[in-house]
Amino acid sequence: MANYEINDTVDITDVNCPITFVKAKVALEELEEGEILKVHMNGGEPANNVPRSMKEEGHEVLDLIENEDGTFDLIVKKVGD
Repeated sequence: MANYEINDTVDITDVNCPITFVKAKVALEELEEGEILKVHMNGGEPANNVPRSMKEEGHEVLDLIENEDGTFDLIVKKVGD
């Protein structure tokens, strides 16, 4: 079981790369340092690119959960402001 509390959620299943990362980044920027965002996204490019881009931005990827419907939930902790 996960030992984190999700502070906010953003659904980016309605957009394509590279807008997926942009929407996730904007949602994360609205949080305080240390808070956790759940990003609901499609598989494929978003599931590959968004976690990598979050890490490159310096944030901590806590989990990437594959859902039964082909979507993924990325759990990311904001690091720095």
